[in-house]
Amino acid sequence: MDREILALCEAMGGSENREELMLPLVQAVRELLAARLKEGTRPEDCGPVFPLAAAMVVMEQRNGLTASGSTGGVSSFTAGDLTIRRESGGNPGAKSLTEQAEGLLSPWLKDSGFAFRGVEG
Repeated sequence: MDREILALCEAMGGSENREELMLPLVQAVRELLAARLKEGTRPEDCGPVFPLAAAMVVMEQRNGLTASGSTGGVSSFTAGDLTIRRESGGNPGAKSLTEQAEGLLSPWLKDSGFAFRGVEG
């Protein structure tokens, strides 16, 4: 499955010939997502959704690693009269790739949000 996730990452614009860097990230994301699946559910049970969701998370993590090593989103900096501009992430209401991946996997994921419990009364 790791090779399938790597191929999807490359299709999404991941660096080719960087497998030595991408493979550990792919493996870590695959394990993290697999641990969040409902009890008795395997990644294979999710069909093509699991590798796609994993690739989406890998790409967001990879882009975060790349961005943190560069300018941190700062597009310009002026010392006189202090001007700092940050690049906007595009649409402020848009979901991150990780949020979209979680949405795709939601039928197979354990509940992780708020839950109501019965109250004796």
